[in-house]
Order: sequence, then structure tokens, then C-alpha cells
Amino acid sequence: MGTDSNDDHRPAISDEEWARFQEQAAAGTVAAPREPSARARMVTERLRATQGQEPPGWRTGPAWQERRGRKRLKAALAVVVIAGLALIAVRPELVIDRLAGQSGARQDAGNAAPLPAESVRPTAPPPAPDPDEPTLVEPFRGSPALQWADGAAGIELPQATAVGGTSQERVAEALAKTREFLIASNLDPATLRGERPATALAILDPRQPEVPQRLERSLTGPTKENNPANLFTRFDPAEAKPVGNVVKVRGSMRTQAGEPGELLVVADYTFVHPMTKGGTSVQRTIVRRQVTLSLLDPARWQATRGKLQLREYLSEWSNVQCGAADGFLHPVFPSDAPTGPAPTGPALDPYDRSRNLGGEGCGTVTRT
Repeated sequence: MGTDSNDDHRPAISDEEWARFQEQAAAGTVAAPREPSARARMVTERLRATQGQEPPGWRTGPAWQERRGRKRLKAALAVVVIAGLALIAVRPELVIDRLAGQSGARQDAGNAAPLPAESVRPTAPPPAPDPDEPTLVEPFRGSPALQWADGAAGIELPQATAVGGTSQERVAEALAKTREFLIASNLDPATLRGERPATALAILDPRQPEVPQRLERSLTGPTKENNPANLFTRFDPAEAKPVGNVVKVRGSMRTQAGEPGELLVVADYTFVHPMTKGGTSVQRTIVRRQVTLSLLDPARWQATRGKLQLREYLSEWSNVQCGAADGFLHPVFPSDAPTGPAPTGPALDPYDRSRNLGGEGCGTVTRT
């Protein structure tokens, strides 16, 4: 069978179509192709004669552009979903919070304004936020310290005024040096890594009887009775590392007259250090220190001008191992097996700054 031709002598059926038909016919699967009718050929010729263009909606034109737009939309949605899954992998607490209905409360807590500076000791403990666990991304989550100032910004100086026979200028000097000492002994990265707290020691008067020698002995050979952690916040870097660079701080200081020619600066501050072990578990070590430093008049006392002398210091640590006497604070993580003596003292709120420090022993905490 040959191929038929149309009116302009072009084959109505192409060679490829005819070959395909012969194969299918031999297999008995299809009927022979039919030649287009005269009307169909006329319509085709008209379309070909119209500007020599192909019909819109096939390869070019609005229909193809719409399909491309839909593909782009699907691709964009895929990116959002993938990014969301990546976010879930990094911060699974976001999904947990949403499912537990806590995301709104947590967002409100995170957006809460910082507390104003503490001018005097409070008369009650801070309110309890939602009891959330800390994470590497949010190490202060679930802690009252979330609204405390960051680092040295939390050690604000009161207005300096003359006290007794000490001038306003000397009072301002004593306050500033006390602030420097608190920063150097509780916030300086070298001190926190367990190195010698050289900056803090340089603020103290080398002429004060016994104190400089006792501090040096505590650093070189710590004992339970002479432990440098009683005055300096120190961690073993092989055991625990800080989470981020922020330590939350809250407290206040005041001045008062001491002996004739003596100005006392009484400081009471709480430091919240988020620590991690192995980059997974997070624990907050809460350190409260009450330190009394004195600025002496060298004309009346054996003292070095511009240096402070150490009069008294009390310390309290929470979420650390009991009974350690190696000069470091040892954070206790939830996954740790119990070590050291078991707590026997009363349960205390480590964020309660309204109570006095005093006594010795090891107790439990009501929140972390």
C-alpha cells in the first residue's frame, strides 16, 4: 500500500507514521491511520498561514508561562519545607513548644523587658516562670535570670556621696574598684577557665596582713578550709565549658563608714553561669557572693593608696558537687551519677536574694 497525497501533493501521512502503523498492524494492536478529512486539512492550512506561528498554549504563550509559574511555586514551597525541617532538627523545642501550647508564653518571657537595677536587697524571692529546661540555644530558659542584665552591665554603681570622713571622690574610687574586683573574680574568662585570677589579685592591697599569702596558698594548694572557689568563680575546662558568652548578673552594693579612716563597700551579687558538658547537656551554676571590701586612708592605716583590702566574704553555689576541695566548682548535670556527699541541708531557692547567707553545709535547690 502506498501513501495518499493531499491536494498540494504532500503526503497526508508521514513516513514515520506509516512505519509505526505497519509494525502495530502486524501485531494486530491498532487500526490503520486515517487520512485527515478535507475540512481538517483546510483548518490546518489556515493556521499555518496565520503569521506563520504555532497555536498559543502549546510551547509558547500564556498557558506555558502559567505552568512554569506553578513549577516555581512548588519549588519555593519545597525550600520552605526543607528549611523548616532543618530548623526543627536544630531547635526541636520550637515544635514541642507549639504542640504543648507553650510557644506564646515562652515568647512573652523572651520579649520581657530587663529588670531595673537592684538598688536595695529585695524582700521576697522572684516569681517562678514556667519550669522549662535550659538548652544550648536558650540557656536561661525557665530561669528568673532571663530578665537579669548581661555580665558587667549587671554591676551598676550607686551614686557616690561623701561618707563620714571619706570624700565623694574617694567613695567613687572605692565603688569603681569594687566593681572591677567583682568582674575580675566572677566574669573574667581567664578566671572562669581556672587560671590564676591575676587581675583580681592586683586590686587587693599586698600590705594587708596574711590575706595575700593565704590567697596564694589557696591557688597553689587548695584545701577544704582554704579553697579559692570561696572567692573566685573557677571551673575545670576539661570538665565543663560555658554556653555562649553571657553570664546573668543581679545585685547591688552600698557604702558605709567603718573604723576612722576606713570606708566599707558591701557588695551582694548573684551570677548565673550556663555550663555544658560535651556540648549536649546544659546546667546553670548559680553563685551568690557577699563581699565586703575596705578603702583605707594610708595616713592612718598601713595600706597602699588605691588598693582595696578584703574584710569579709561569704559564698553560696548551686547545682555543683558537694564537698569538692580542689579549687574548682564542679557543675552537676542531670545525666551525672551522684558523687560526693549527699545533700543534707534544707531546700533553698538559689534565686532568692532576700535571705542572708551564712553557715556551711550542702542542701538541695528548689529550682535551677
